[in-house]
Amino acid sequence: MTVPLSILDLATIGKGQTAAESFAGSVAMAQLAEKLGYRRVWYAEHHNMSSIASSATSVLIAHVAAHTDTIRLGAGGVMLPNHSPLTIAEQFGTLETLHPGRIDLGLGRAPGSDQNTMRALRRDPGSADTFPQDVLELQGYLTGPTRVQGVEATPGRGTNVPLYILGSSLFGARLAAQLGLPYAFASHFAPNALQDAVAVYRREFKPSEQLAAPHVIAGVNVVAADAASDAQEILRATMRARVSLFFGGGRQFTDDEADMILDSPQGRHVSQMMKYSAVGTPDVVLDYLDGFARHADADELIVAHQSTGTEERLRSVELLAEAAGLVSV
Repeated sequence: MTVPLSILDLATIGKGQTAAESFAGSVAMAQLAEKLGYRRVWYAEHHNMSSIASSATSVLIAHVAAHTDTIRLGAGGVMLPNHSPLTIAEQFGTLETLHPGRIDLGLGRAPGSDQNTMRALRRDPGSADTFPQDVLELQGYLTGPTRVQGVEATPGRGTNVPLYILGSSLFGARLAAQLGLPYAFASHFAPNALQDAVAVYRREFKPSEQLAAPHVIAGVNVVAADAASDAQEILRATMRARVSLFFGGGRQFTDDEADMILDSPQGRHVSQMMKYSAVGTPDVVLDYLDGFARHADADELIVAHQSTGTEERLRSVELLAEAAGLVSV
């Protein structure tokens, strides 16, 4: 690979699996990623989704950090409008104090939930409008000086936890460029504006104390398997699971029902979400990722290893690392 590889762990709760088993899988994945030479592992904040266990993102990061030694861990991302900047500064300041030099903080402005869940979170529907100001307030708590007179984050102040702006539109690209922060594009599920957003970010980037030159991280799905047919089966199972997540309303569809929905106009949206997916044997996956990195003009790829089973995801992590020539520690 011409760019570093990182992992986005969706902390998936597979069919018949518990959240505790999902967390054990996340620990195993981070330990394997650390051993094989991936740059970082990130976890995303989602709420009210029965198949995703990373809702308490900072707690999950703390758990995984306690079971690893060197790999960078972080949020990809924390949905900042769901929280006060001070609370997030204290949480990630605590993480950085406990695990110095290993913590990242990616920030998004989406709710990571539906309207009812937003209300349950006590989130103001207009809170996303102050996202730029909230990012600056959070940055002040972590790096100083504070932007709220007389208020400091403890722990947090002086930890200089690096911030990343996450997005899938030109808004996030422009904000990251204006603030001189790294930009991570969610092309693993929202592919449409990838090239335009990256171009805007690079063109408008202003250097900052954190970052002297633009840094783009692009998300991409990966299913690497020993046989091409196995990879295609894993991909199909993953897409069926997404159909149940998006359209099931709490029920699981049979394979035949899910396939019918996938072939419908509504179901094609699921396929479109996974437009950028490297699927197949390791050499095929590696060739795809190399081309995708050029297509995205990315400095780093963050890969979401897709599968409904933990062992298949871990095998995908291993196969990609071997094919890409990552250096084991």
